[in-house]
Amino acid sequence: MIGDGFLERFRREGRIVVVGASLAGLRAAETLRDKGFAGSLTMIGDEPHEPYDRPPLSKQVLLGRATADRTALPRRRPVDATWRLGVPATGLDMAARRVRLGDGDEVPYDRLLIATGVRARPWPREEEAELDGVFVLRTRDDGAALARRLAEGPKRVLVIGAGFTGSEIASACRERGLTVTVAERGASPLVGALGGVVGAVAAELQREHGVDLRCGVMVTALEGDASGRVRAAHLSDGSTVEAEVVIVSLGATRNTEWLAGSGLGAGPRGIACDAGCRAFDFRGIVTDDIYAAGDVARCPHPLFGYQFLSLEHWGNAVSQAGIAAHNMLSESTDRLPHMEVPAFWSSQFGVNIKSVGVPSLGTEVLITQGSLEEHRFIAVYGYQGRVIGAVAFDNARWLPFYQELIERTAPFPPQFPTVDRRAEGQRPVDAGFPDPSVPSHGPTVTLSGYSPADRRMTFTPAH
Repeated sequence: MIGDGFLERFRREGRIVVVGASLAGLRAAETLRDKGFAGSLTMIGDEPHEPYDRPPLSKQVLLGRATADRTALPRRRPVDATWRLGVPATGLDMAARRVRLGDGDEVPYDRLLIATGVRARPWPREEEAELDGVFVLRTRDDGAALARRLAEGPKRVLVIGAGFTGSEIASACRERGLTVTVAERGASPLVGALGGVVGAVAAELQREHGVDLRCGVMVTALEGDASGRVRAAHLSDGSTVEAEVVIVSLGATRNTEWLAGSGLGAGPRGIACDAGCRAFDFRGIVTDDIYAAGDVARCPHPLFGYQFLSLEHWGNAVSQAGIAAHNMLSESTDRLPHMEVPAFWSSQFGVNIKSVGVPSLGTEVLITQGSLEEHRFIAVYGYQGRVIGAVAFDNARWLPFYQELIERTAPFPPQFPTVDRRAEGQRPVDAGFPDPSVPSHGPTVTLSGYSPADRRMTFTPAH
């Protein structure tokens, strides 16, 4: 039997390495110190910046209300870490317990937390992606460069993709008074995340605010001028959009390539973990010294059929980091599962959009409060006869009620008397999600099956 003294030394000593100087990485480091870890702590990040907040990049920074270099995350406490910034992790030797870095160095560990997150998916044609005026938005440097270009007042901005990030960018551009065209291959904005019923409201919002929204079309090529600056985009319907700035918002790619050949259960869907954030190896066997948290992690959730969920949510990164840090320092009987109900928010075109649960898992939707016509409502999603998610447009005060329904697997449609202005006799309708076999950049929650070692996913550009 392991003695208390050994466990206390294990808890307080040793070498912990965090790969990913991110929101999840920083909050995990702070939690480790809070819980008494006194050993060596190394933070590795591929960007030269210390951890910063990403949501302001598509909001305040693009609006010129904040600068990208003022988005550093507040520190809850000193972490007393060795920072290795501006150098990416390039490999993992699980047997030797070493992380290989891009500068040729190797960092040994006793316990490892991987919080490498995601990166923006670039425009697939490299020569077109390198045209001056073509941007993605993910990093602090991306935000600073794009904000500078928007401040110059381009005649037209083209946003490719109307997921949450693309829609927020379009909103910021319109608030700046810029002419904006949005090209979305789906039937409506946000359709991959919220379905067609709610997506139709998002489309109305964009058009009411002056966005030239074009759905059901794809950009087939970007065209530059003689000086190498983007000048136009060609669409699948044969039309051409002249634009001085093009923002590619086609979703995210999980940063797992550096783990190829390591033996860890990592692939395009992320790093497979148990409910306590411990990573699986490629055989499906859980490791006891490697953990994952944040956007890169795939964890089974008991409320959602124990399917592996990948969550690109700010709140999830914080809560998952806390669970991972706690479990890294705990004996097996004291470890905790990550069971928080997913929650997400977005602000665009003057509307606050908030969600709980996993709306994208739903097959039916019911408007229980407010009305779609007024753009102020609650949409409740059902899956196999139970409440699975809820989305609020300017009506967030109801969300805790629906979160409770999700947590206790309440039946769908919700079994309660008519409240607010829900029409008598209203029935659930098909939520209108696109075919899940078609690549989508919309969801911020990805259901990624049951197999820890599932690598069978490729992204093929729609054009």
